[in-house]
Amino acid sequence: MATVTASPAATTAGRGAHHASRSAAAGFLLALPPVVVIALFVGVPVVLALAFSVGFTGGLNSVVAAVGQNVHHADGAVPTFAAYGDVFTTPAFWQDLALTLGVTLASTAIVVVLAGGIGLALRLHGGRLARLLSAVAIVPLFIPVVIASWAILTFYSADGFLRSLFAQVGLEAPVWSYTAVAIVIGSAWTSLPFATLMIASGLQSVPDALIEAARDAGAGTARIVRTILLPMSAVPIVIAVTFTAIGVIGSYTVPYFTGPNAPTMLGVSLASYFTAYNQPQQSLVMAFVVFLAAAGIGALYVWANFRSARREGRI
Repeated sequence: MATVTASPAATTAGRGAHHASRSAAAGFLLALPPVVVIALFVGVPVVLALAFSVGFTGGLNSVVAAVGQNVHHADGAVPTFAAYGDVFTTPAFWQDLALTLGVTLASTAIVVVLAGGIGLALRLHGGRLARLLSAVAIVPLFIPVVIASWAILTFYSADGFLRSLFAQVGLEAPVWSYTAVAIVIGSAWTSLPFATLMIASGLQSVPDALIEAARDAGAGTARIVRTILLPMSAVPIVIAVTFTAIGVIGSYTVPYFTGPNAPTMLGVSLASYFTAYNQPQQSLVMAFVVFLAAAGIGALYVWANFRSARREGRI
């Protein structure tokens, strides 16, 4: 009887494939717990909320449907968009949306300009002043948002410090409490530390040799910033812009404490619809509007990372 014996190369290949499959299985099991946690505590609630917003009020949505007001029910398996109609036909919603987008754009622009200026000062000049500015920019990181919001509210109120200071010299300072300006100030204050750390670290990572070579070639500071520092720090800047904008567009504490009663930012408005007005379906519609706006901003982050990976040859 002939005996077939596997070659050493085939045996080695089989062992390698088995080891690779075991490593893949181990990696999958290690990554599974956080994925399961995210799916259970984020994914499932999002799916349930989306279903409830289009009228599927049974199952886990039955309790909130029973206690909520102005709840629209789907016709069997056919969804209803009546709740979306309730929200989108309300003029107050569009005013809230305009305020939310305006505050987000203004706050993000101010944060990026301030953080970029501090980062450039540290990268190009250094010195005590630049280090002092960077240290001051990090201070809001250690102050609770509630305390900062209350401080901003009282500082810019009609009887606050700013008005009292101006009154000493016969001037009249503006009152910014309970206005969109106060929201922008508070949003910029709370968002500045992260943006400063991100942009400053990105600028510091640019090699000195490139800057020195540009200076030797006769390039001025403005050209070095425009052609070297900003392009090579594009990804950290985009990350700072993305996280700042998403944080502002979904904020609640700062606009609740410092903003006007009407119009309000969508974070405050949807909370009011859920708690004060007891209209959970309509509040979920607003939440999905905020989600879509944040997803659009997040697409900028994905695009920047994709572009960076393609430029470095990783994809």
